[in-house]
Parts: sequence; structure tokens; C-alpha cells
Amino acid sequence: MLTNCGDPASVLPGPHNSHPRPIFSWDTTKLCTGWDVWPTRPGLASPGTPLASWGSPAVSRPRSALSQSPSKLKANFTWWYHPLKKKKLRPCEKQSRRPQYLLVVLNHSLVSNFSCDLCNGNYTGDIHGQYHDLLRLFQRGGFPPSSTYLFLGDYVDRGKQSLETICLLLAYKIKYPDNFFLLRGNHEDAKINRIYGFYDECKRRFNVRLWKTFCDCFNCLPVAAVIDDKILCMHGGLSPELQNLDQIRAIPRPTEIPDNGLLCDLLWSDPDHEKDGWGVGDRGVACTFGADKLMEFLEKNDLDLVCRGHQVVEDGYEFFGQRRLVTIFSAPNYCGEFDNAGALLSIDESLLCSFHILKPSETRSTPGNSDAPKALKKVPKGGKT
Repeated sequence: MLTNCGDPASVLPGPHNSHPRPIFSWDTTKLCTGWDVWPTRPGLASPGTPLASWGSPAVSRPRSALSQSPSKLKANFTWWYHPLKKKKLRPCEKQSRRPQYLLVVLNHSLVSNFSCDLCNGNYTGDIHGQYHDLLRLFQRGGFPPSSTYLFLGDYVDRGKQSLETICLLLAYKIKYPDNFFLLRGNHEDAKINRIYGFYDECKRRFNVRLWKTFCDCFNCLPVAAVIDDKILCMHGGLSPELQNLDQIRAIPRPTEIPDNGLLCDLLWSDPDHEKDGWGVGDRGVACTFGADKLMEFLEKNDLDLVCRGHQVVEDGYEFFGQRRLVTIFSAPNYCGEFDNAGALLSIDESLLCSFHILKPSETRSTPGNSDAPKALKKVPKGGKT
């Protein structure tokens, strides 16, 4: 059971009355390291259906680009704004209102409670506008609704196709609300994506009003999720202010990200491999936490694992604190400069989790001179995003 954290009205599921306490262990016999996954409760809701109220009832449902193969998947979003067809709009207005109508419809879905069965599902880290790599991840893990997904944030900025990336993810969220989940990353913040590329892309391809509408949507995204009462998922990490999960539930939405405090730490903090306790991060914002603080928090809240993104890691995934925390990064060749792999954490039908790896390219071409490849950089220690 995946439960929303970040909504005052959300309630965690009750105790496991019909299931024994799960035994959490890692399978080290596999080439791709995984862990045993306990069965979740039966009787959960089936995957959701798309909104049925779009357009006139007499109009047949338009064909969605989401049903096409990855090679034919294009930014064809005309089915998002049926009610707008009743009003005559200039071509430029039609173009900009397609994604805007999607966001208006979506905001209510994001602030409402959600729950789903994440067995046979996938956990995905940072994407950062690398649209074609997102399609590769779907090819590996299966396209919705055949597979369940939980994304850990950072969908925009850095990459060249942030709009395609975020629009596809939001469209899947609308069409399959019960088995497609999006958490908020530190780049889903107007102060950050105003600087690192998303604002410029919206302004160049549409207009500034669209960027503002996206930021309103980002303010509605949940900041954390709990899987079966045992796995805590968020983009960044722990906070010295975080004592229990009720504090996360009490965070109001929509909300902007402050410069400090609990919400800031949940999206910005990093684990420290060298020091115990709390520290000051070199990002200039939020904190770092040692393995001792991780163990203390997990024991106090009866959790088994923290799953997060936020940092570039060479193999696409990296463990911390006796494998009680895992960092997932899903954008290979990050920014076109680093030689990191991308990873997708997948749970198969046998209830075993393993990592699907998107291998990086060994070289990249220099702009204007495709015959002169340039060596990619190694991922820096404690890589930042």
C-alpha cells in the first residue's frame, strides 16, 4: 500500500492484521542486486480509468498518443483540451492552452489521497528533461498501465526536452491515477527551474504564462510516499526536524518550497558517507545526515528502507547505511557530460526487486564536429543535481 504523505487529510493504512511482519533482506546472488519483497494486502483497487467527463458525451473519445509505440510517440496533446474547442482561438492560443488545460485538470488529482499496490512496479529517479531516456525506461519496465510507477522527482531542467518529459508524465498521471505516482523534487520549484532551463524552454516554445501554470502544478505535488508502512520515498533525504511521518502529512498543499526547514530538507538533504550526525551540506542549502541518524530514524518509525534520488551516482544506484538507504538516478550521461548509468528499480512477479541499468555512452560528440568525440567526465564524489 502506497500512502500519500503531504496532505493533512491523508491517513496511513492500519496495522497488518492479515500479514506477518515482513522480513527485509537483500538478495546478493543476483547480478543486479535486489531485495526480497513481502506480499501486500489483497483486495486493492484495480488500476484507474481516465477522466470520462472531457468534452461532449456525444463525441467519441479521441485517440491518445500514449497508446503509440515509443518510436512514434510525439507531443500530440490535442485530446487534452476538448472543452476549449467550443471557443474559437487563434493558433498560438490553442498551442499554449493544450498543456494549460491538462494542468488545471491535474491539480485536483495531485492534492487528493492516493494508494496503490506497488508489487510488480517500478521506482524511478531523476529524469531532468532527458525524454528519450525516459522512453527507454518505459521500454525496460513496461509502459503504463501494464506496470506501476513511482517517480522520485526532478523531471525538468538541464535536459533539452523538459516539456515533453513533464507532459508525458502528467498525462499518464491523469490517465492512470491509481498506478502512476509523481513526487516532488527540488527542481519542481519556481526559484530553481527559473534558472536551470525550464523557464527558458517554456518561454521559447510557448510563453511565460505556461511556465507559471506548471509551477502552480508543481506546488501541488506530494513530497513523500510510504510503501506498505515500511519504505519511505522522497527526493532528498532526512531532516533534523523530522521525528515522525505525521509531520510530513501536516505539510499543506499547494505550497512553495522554503529556503530552510523540514520541507526544504526533504527535497534537498544528502547522506554523508564520511561523517555521522547532522552536518551542513556543500550545496549551500539543507543538511547532510550520517548513517547513525538514518538508523535512528528507521528504528523509531518502524521503517525498513529509505528510497531517494537527488544525486548523480555512477552506476545509477548506490547504497548507504548498511543498505538501508538507496539512491536512484535515472538520467544516463547526465547533462551530456558525465559517464554515469541510469537505473530503474523494478519489482517482478516473484516479488524480487532488481535494478535495470541504462548503460552510458563512452563518448559524446562535440557540437559542430560529430567526428571528434570528447571523453565524458567521471561522476564527482557526492554528485549534485
